[in-house]
Parts: sequence; structure tokens; C-alpha cells
Amino acid sequence: MLTKNRFDVLYSLHRKPYESQRKLAEELGVSLGKVNGLLAELRSDGLLTESNVLTEQAYAALAPHKVDNAVIMAAGMSSRFAPLSYEKPKGVLVVKGEVLIERQIRQLQEAGIRDITVVVGYMKEQFFYLQDKFGVDILVNEDYYRYNNPSTLMCVLDRLKNTYICSSDNYFTENVFEEYVWDAYYSAVYAPDACDEFGLVTDKKDRIVGIDHAPNGMWIMLGHVYFSKEFSRCFSEILTREYEQGNTKRELWESLLERHLDDLCIYIRRYENGKVLEFDSLGELRDFDDKYLENSDSRIFRNICRVLGCAERDIQDIAVIKQGLTNLSFKFSCRGEAYIYRHPGIGTEKYISRDSEAFSMQIAKKLGLDHTIIEISGSEGWKISRFIKNARCLDYHNKTEVKQALSMVKKLHDAAIRSNYDFDIWKKTLDLIDKTVASHKDFADFDQLYAEMDRLYARVRADQVPWVLCHCDCYDPNFLLDEAGNMTLIDWEYSGNDDPANDLGTFICCSDYTYEQALEVFDIYYGRKPTRAELAHNLAYVAIASYYWYVWAIYQESIGNTVGSYLFLWYKNAKLYLQKAIELYKGDET
Repeated sequence: MLTKNRFDVLYSLHRKPYESQRKLAEELGVSLGKVNGLLAELRSDGLLTESNVLTEQAYAALAPHKVDNAVIMAAGMSSRFAPLSYEKPKGVLVVKGEVLIERQIRQLQEAGIRDITVVVGYMKEQFFYLQDKFGVDILVNEDYYRYNNPSTLMCVLDRLKNTYICSSDNYFTENVFEEYVWDAYYSAVYAPDACDEFGLVTDKKDRIVGIDHAPNGMWIMLGHVYFSKEFSRCFSEILTREYEQGNTKRELWESLLERHLDDLCIYIRRYENGKVLEFDSLGELRDFDDKYLENSDSRIFRNICRVLGCAERDIQDIAVIKQGLTNLSFKFSCRGEAYIYRHPGIGTEKYISRDSEAFSMQIAKKLGLDHTIIEISGSEGWKISRFIKNARCLDYHNKTEVKQALSMVKKLHDAAIRSNYDFDIWKKTLDLIDKTVASHKDFADFDQLYAEMDRLYARVRADQVPWVLCHCDCYDPNFLLDEAGNMTLIDWEYSGNDDPANDLGTFICCSDYTYEQALEVFDIYYGRKPTRAELAHNLAYVAIASYYWYVWAIYQESIGNTVGSYLFLWYKNAKLYLQKAIELYKGDET
């Protein structure tokens, strides 16, 4: 029977035949006497010849520990690695002259591991060439954009045996892969200071017994993982059972591991610092490969350099901005000034006109509504803006700020500018419904609410209110105040010609206003009490805007973007203001 020590001796002699006892002792970190005793046992049991060569019996003993295959997870976007990950998957970046994932595949193959599966998702087509070049299998994770890496492991459940689980963006300065492995392990490096990785708590035998979420001066998870057959069997059962429960599919697979450490036996494998690397930011990559200081082959950087007249090395302090469902944005500094770069989200071209946005932003700049814009590309959708230091959003319950915001909206409407682009909120609503047919079928009152909104929209169109350029996304996060209290109306991507009541409707439907507080918004906007006809018209648009954003939220949820409590807020407001508007319109007819 093989023990861990006997396995270590056999595998070391397999890798380096005829190695001296002294070298063997140094490599295994045990005494020379211990090594000599193990060698004697192995010869006695017929596992080694007198010259310490492995016998067929030895290879039969090692067979249960032979690595069967490897899975490389390459489906995610690596959003922290802005902006390079906006243009290509992190795994296909060239580092020190080698493509990251290609280097890892070569290292696996050099260790004798030929059965390699690459699971792709984000920009998946950029990985397809690997199948012909290296003979790997390509699997597509269709859920990559909505769920976390457990969705990738669900794709390969039938392939989990004695399996390496790797990330496409790891860089190993030396080959860490082995042909035979004793038991399941998670690779780790020592972090002397506090960091945002997961720390590993182990027992005296190096089994992982806990995970520290705020490690400071301890060994942290970093790099590859090895699943033994027994670990794979147990883990697959747990993942299959819990995948549809709670947040399992949206959290990291390591969270599932943490909850089941009593059942899942896995050990720590420690590596010297500098042997296992993961580049979490462009800054870290620049430190390792100075090519990325001068030329990262990034169109985004070329845009910034052209607009700001700078060199790539001037672009510093890159930080991802997490807000926003439709775009990818990051803050950066350049020669002492701070900026925002907005990159259009995948698929947004289906419901956002960037040419319309570009036109509207020039108008907003001219009217003094948005002074942050520096440049926007109508054809490609990117834009560069000035960063507002210590900015805060409009407070819906600060009357001074509400008056300031509504005066900006009225200034836009009173300018009576016509764009070449219509927003047409009802047409946009119908387009979103067409995109989410499967998603809305199960809503008990969806068809009824749709029919009522359709009739209401026909009624407001009969009011024949002229359309003008509108913002069409007037809610609190888009009204920013600087430290001096100056307000800017940002994010014009939904803008276009529409009924001015749409802007008021959106302003109200995204708030927590009561009905009575909503009525005050109209008073502030008009500078007087609205007429009954104006009130009916505007209340109808609160309902229509609520319904549009409700459908928009359903669509966003269907493509993996979590909208949260807004979904129910818009649903409630759609029904409330629908009834209020109908009551007023009916009163006019009697």
C-alpha cells in the first residue's frame, strides 16, 4: 500500500531516475535516514529494483494517482482587468511574448496531460483556434454572462476525475503541473499583508479546514486546483444538488467548497512567491511586463492617447466603475487630471443609438447641462468625460436640488430642439417585449397590463403634444452634484425626440415618492399648478415610463443583469399611475 511518503519517493524517482539518496532527501525535505528506510521498504515490496528503478508493480501502485485531464476555465470577462478585458479575453493576452492560455496548455502537455478542455464564454470565438493548434476540446458555457464559475464546472461534470482545474489567466514562471498527484489540493502563495483574496486555514496535516475572507499575513488561494477522483465524485454530487439553490450559481465555486469542507477533503499546496502569478489589474501586468507601459495594442488606449494627446504610460490609476448595467466604464488619471472612459456594453446596440447620444451630448454641452463631455464616438459608442471629484447623486427629498434638476429638464424642453432620432418610449417598449417573450409569459397579469398600457398610450398620443429632444433617463444617479453644489445631467444614451412628459414620468417612477409628492414635481416643473389636461397627460406618462422600465428590467434580468428592487417599484408605479391617469381622462369625457 502506498503512503504519502512512499508515493513521494516513487514519483521523484519517476521524474529523475537514478537520483542520489542525498538529493532525494533534499527534494522531499526529509532526513537522509528516512529516505534510505523508504527506499529499502520499496525494494522489499518489489516497487523498486536494486538500482532504484520503478518496476511495473510500482506503476500499478501509482496508477490511481495519475492525472487524467485538465479543465481550463476561460468563460469569464475578468472585469477587474479594465480596459484590456473590454476588447479581448484576459486569457489571450500576450505576456512576455507568449499568449497566457497557450503557455498554460504547453505546460500541461509537457507534464504529459493531453486531455485538455477549455470552457469558453465571453468573446468565445477568440479561443476557437486552440482546438486546431493544440488539439484541445472547446466547450461553450452559455450561462457565462449571468452566472459565476460554478456554471463552467457544471459544463464539465462528466469530465471531472483526477483533474486539474485551471484559470486561463494564470502565469506560472515554472511548470507546476505533474503527471501523478497524491490527493486533491488548492495552490497557495504567502501574502504578508492584508489583501482581498481568500486565506486558507489548515490543520496539522495541511488539510484545508476553513477560509478566511480578510487574510492578513497568511497563505492565500492563488492559481490552479487539483481534484482527485474521490474529490470530484463528492464535489459533483454537491454541485448538482445545490446548483439551483440560493446563490450557488452566482457565487464562486470556492464558496460551495467552503460550506462543505467537512465533506470535501482537500489540502494546501504551497508555492514560493513569484512562481504562481495572477494579474488582477493592468498595473500588476505593467510591473511584470513593461511592454504594457508603451504599447498594449489596445484601441481604447489609442482613443485616449489621441483625444488627450498623451502617451500610454501617462494613463494611470485605472479603476473599474461598477455602476451601470448597459456599459463598461473605468476611471483613470492622466497628467494630474481624472477622467472616465465609457465602453459600450455588448448588445446595447440593439436598444441604444450611439449616434443619437452623440448628437444629444453636443446639445447638452451647448445648453450648459453637461460640462463633463470631452469626446464621444457616435459610430463606436465610446466616450471620454471629465471625472467629478466627490460627486454625489441628486437627493429626491431635497427640494432645492429637485428644483435645480427640474429647471435643467425644462431648459432642455423649452429649447425645443429636434434631433434626427426619436426615442418613442412605446415603440422601445414593444421592442423589448419582443426580445423577452419567453421571460414574460409566466406573469399572471402581463397581458392585461400590456393591453391597458397600449390603450393609455393611444390616449396620450391623441393629446398631440409636440415632441422635442428629451433626456429619457431622468433619475437621481444621472443628476450629479460636485462639492460646490453645481449640478450636471449626465448619461444621454437613451435621449431622443419624445413627449416631454416622458422625462417627468421617469423622474417620478424611479423615486420613492408618494402620489402627493409626485404631484409637487409637476408644480415645480411648470412653476404653477398644471391644468387638469396637463395633469392627466403627465400622470399617464409616469405610468408609461414605469411600464417601459419594468419591461426593460425584465429584459436585463433575462440577459444576466440583476436589476434588484427597481423591478417591483416600476411594476407598482405602472399600476398606480395607470389608474390615476385613467380616472382623470374619464373625468374629462363625462
